[in-house]
Amino acid sequence: MLVDSHCHLDRVDLSPYEGRFDRFMESTLESGVGHMLCVAIDLESWPAMVELVAPWEQVSISVGVHPNDREREEPTPERLVELAQQRRCVAIGETGLDYFRSEGDLEWQRERFRNHIRAARETGLPLIVHTREAREDTLRILREEEARDAGGVMHCFTETWEMASAALEMGFYISFSGIVTFRNAEDLREVAKKVPLDRLLIETDSPYLAPVPHRGRPNEPRYVRQVAEKIAEVRGMAVEELIERTGGNFFDLFPASRS
Repeated sequence: MLVDSHCHLDRVDLSPYEGRFDRFMESTLESGVGHMLCVAIDLESWPAMVELVAPWEQVSISVGVHPNDREREEPTPERLVELAQQRRCVAIGETGLDYFRSEGDLEWQRERFRNHIRAARETGLPLIVHTREAREDTLRILREEEARDAGGVMHCFTETWEMASAALEMGFYISFSGIVTFRNAEDLREVAKKVPLDRLLIETDSPYLAPVPHRGRPNEPRYVRQVAEKIAEVRGMAVEELIERTGGNFFDLFPASRS
């Protein structure tokens, strides 16, 4: 099954669909995408996101607060655990560290990350980890908080093979977005070649980071096929096999998505 393991369906551009989410979803499913994980980035918009995707059994959800957003409700472990009881919530996040967009004392970001890991361990749900220019601290906090007990995925991976290896050793999966199709992403394609096939996921992160040949336009879950095609190409395997394996990996990591 073709699965988009990370997208933001409440933020996609609906203008090609006359502003109608139902038409967007029907078109997406007709394109061959069988399942999507709609990922939260704050708690204020979360209820509306849940309501938006509720009619669609092909969509799972997460709960969490993005590391860059400081002006919203701060998530305590207790609050995350409470919200994670929502039907079809299969993950905690996205969470993590992003030192590229934030400045100054970022201890608040590190504490927020720890709170998400604690909630994941309590609920037994996997983590969705965002990391940018914070390699050492991301791995250190994952180890200190025993994130291995929850597991999860390093989403939209753009880091080195060394970081991928460290995450794999902790039981994490590695997910690649449309960035892997960019002309200057040769190093990332080398990482995509090395990740064990049973730990590999694909995603769009839509509406962001549209893959080639759609780069520069709003991204959509249907474009996850281009991610699959590029990774299959660099690994020297059939794209349909890669689609089936990454789809199976998704349901192995997020088994609650099957229900």
